[in-house]
Amino acid sequence: MKLWRMSRLTSVLDDLRAESASLDALVAHLEPAAWATPTPAAGWTVAYQIGHLAWTDEAALVAATDPDAFARELEAAASDPYGFVDRAAEKYARSSPADLLVRWRAGRDALAGALAAVPEGDKVPWYGPPMSPASMATARLMETWAHGLDVADSLGVHRVPTARLKSVAHLGVRTRDFAYAVHGKTPPPNEFRIELTAPDGGVWSWGPADADQRVSGSAEDFCLLVTQRAHRDDLTLHATGSEADEWLSLAQAFAGPPGGGRDPGTR
Repeated sequence: MKLWRMSRLTSVLDDLRAESASLDALVAHLEPAAWATPTPAAGWTVAYQIGHLAWTDEAALVAATDPDAFARELEAAASDPYGFVDRAAEKYARSSPADLLVRWRAGRDALAGALAAVPEGDKVPWYGPPMSPASMATARLMETWAHGLDVADSLGVHRVPTARLKSVAHLGVRTRDFAYAVHGKTPPPNEFRIELTAPDGGVWSWGPADADQRVSGSAEDFCLLVTQRAHRDDLTLHATGSEADEWLSLAQAFAGPPGGGRDPGTR
């Protein structure tokens, strides 16, 4: 079991590095003025998006290496749960693009090393439930993909989906009950069946094969839904059963309060 956990962590960290490198290549050679390009997230420029990733990586690094210090950060965030993320992104975005890139690269490299060094069985505290190192790496992969998508959209670049989306989809499935909780609702007692078509045409699945409540469709669309990068009406996802249908209106793979999502017709 220990070897399996280490193998999973190594695999997710490799995917996180690859996803980060893909986004890095997209912004590394932008002219300084292009960093002020608005993205689909209201009020957030390209610089805000990269600043957010840099800040979150550094916060995760603190959580993985100094839980007491992170507890103080968590207490400060609790006083303004709807504003602290925006403030952090704005602060980092004030840096020059060159300095921000250096900071983001250093932070994500340090985080990968710190997660690999977390003792077996320990969990890392976070703004949502504590997570295993592999789950934390998966969360960072999810955020890097989602915010990278915002950057790509703002620059008019189409990013081809990859097998790395499986980890994003996995997180979306695993956070079902969390999504209900942040909306003040009681999650259904039974597991759902999730069947998603992967970028290569294969099928990724979770949950009992005979479950009454089911979700199917494109893996990319499911990832867009759980990261709230597209409105459900614009996606090719199908729900069977009233509980599965309700979940698709609540799904949220990221920590924090319920997200506002995107308006229909914006993707």
